Amino acid sequence: MAHFSAGTVRFIGIAELAGALGLILPALTGIAPILTPLAATGLAVVMVLAALTHARRKEPAAIAFNAVLFVLAAFVAWGRFGPYTF
Repeated sequence: MAHFSAGTVRFIGIAELAGALGLILPALTGIAPILTPLAATGLAVVMVLAALTHARRKEPAAIAFNAVLFVLAAFVAWGRFGPYTF
């Protein structure tokens, strides 16, 4: 992580962890289910930004991984915001 400070890397990790918890916990607990599609949308945005960073660093394997995670997050967001909502 030559281009990012330790604090930035820590922030990215915390944001990804919060997004993952936001995908799982609302459905698991039944509390505030609107957080699931919001977390999925946030994770999709993070994956786009991550892919752009990996493209700048010429890391194609990481871009492919980000693309898969983006598709999964976008699918969850669409499913929860879309026509089959709650």
